Amino acid sequence: MDYVIKLAFVLLIFIYGWFFQAQNQEWDIERELLKHANNMAVHDAAQEMDESERAEGRLIIDQDAAEASFKETLEANLGLDDSLTPRTGSRLRSKVEVVEFKVIDESSGVTFPFLYEDSRYGITKYIQGPSVIAVIKTKHPVLIARAKNQADIQVPAIQEYKYNK
Repeated sequence: MDYVIKLAFVLLIFIYGWFFQAQNQEWDIERELLKHANNMAVHDAAQEMDESERAEGRLIIDQDAAEASFKETLEANLGLDDSLTPRTGSRLRSKVEVVEFKVIDESSGVTFPFLYEDSRYGITKYIQGPSVIAVIKTKHPVLIARAKNQADIQVPAIQEYKYNK
C-alpha cells in the first residue's frame, strides 16, 4: 500500500510538471505571435505618411490612417475581429488590447535623435527619426489554476525612419 501511495504522489508531481511546461511553452508561442504581429503592424502604420507634408520635405505620419492601418494588420496577422477578440481558429484565446499607440514625428515638436523613455512598459530607446510606438497585451494562457495570477503578456514595438546624414 505504501508503494502505491508513493507512486501516485510521483505521478501527480509528474503530471503537474508536464502541465506547467505546456503552459510555459504556450506563453512563449503566444508572445512570439504577438511580437511578430506588433512589429508588422507598426511597420504598416509608419507607412501612412501625409503626402502633402512629404512634398514639402517633412516626414509627418497621419495619425488616424496609421491607427487604422495598425489595427487592420493586427487583425489580419492574429486572426482577430474588429474588437480585437480572437476569431474561431485563431491561436490566441484572449482579447488583445492596444495599451499604447503613439506617433512621434516632426509635428510633435521634438528634435531627432530623441531619447524616448516610458517606464510603464520598460521602453528606453534613442529614436533617430519619425516613429510609431505601440504596446499590445493579452492574458497569460492558463492550463493550471494557481493561487497567484500570471502577469499579462505585454509586447512593445517601435518602427522608425532614420535620416541619412
